[in-house]
Amino acid sequence: MSSLVVAIDGTAGSGKSSTSRAVADRLGLRYLDTGAMYRAVTVRMLREGVDVDDPDAVADRAASVDVRVTTDPADPRVFLNGDDVSVEVRSDLVTAAVSAVSAVPAVRELLRRRQRDLIGAGGIVIEGRDIGTVVAPDAGLKIYLTADAEIRARRRAAEMATGQNREVGAVEAALIRRDVHDSTRPTAPLSAASDSVPVDTTYATLDEVVDEIVGLALDRVGVGADG
Repeated sequence: MSSLVVAIDGTAGSGKSSTSRAVADRLGLRYLDTGAMYRAVTVRMLREGVDVDDPDAVADRAASVDVRVTTDPADPRVFLNGDDVSVEVRSDLVTAAVSAVSAVPAVRELLRRRQRDLIGAGGIVIEGRDIGTVVAPDAGLKIYLTADAEIRARRRAAEMATGQNREVGAVEAALIRRDVHDSTRPTAPLSAASDSVPVDTTYATLDEVVDEIVGLALDRVGVGADG
């Protein structure tokens, strides 16, 4: 188990973060949220007024960005140039801009190197949108999470800040736009690895999804579910 890499990819709102953290906790593994790293770079662009739709400007500014993350599934944090931005990376402004920033090849290459350094010898659950295909193509277990778009929108709306009035239809449209953008970008598009295990979370509880993935992980390392 100490060398196992579990790669969890999937569409926005499919439950990657909650599932990945719970799986890592159950298996005693580290946890890495690659999306938070792209969000941290996006925070830098927004703070400094960089046009996120200008790939050259984004690439130039990203070269000096220092993004660090912790890998404790109980308390994952992300730091931008030493500043804890764990809350800020989840803001609406960042969510709206992160797809454009993460599509820039220079940003992906920069963070991919850091992600692979964090993976190291293994013992980690890593979530994102190109983990099984690009970041960790040799992962011992690859999972691709999906869910019905309306269900994903309801989950995402429920996650948003208390007191904000969220219309599920608008959230659903935004999720679909992001999935289309990320799955059609030229560099490291969102896609399921050919050897990934598809897991549909539409009608499953979090515990059911976690149980399934934990069982698959134990099988991969030759440990019975009761051992």
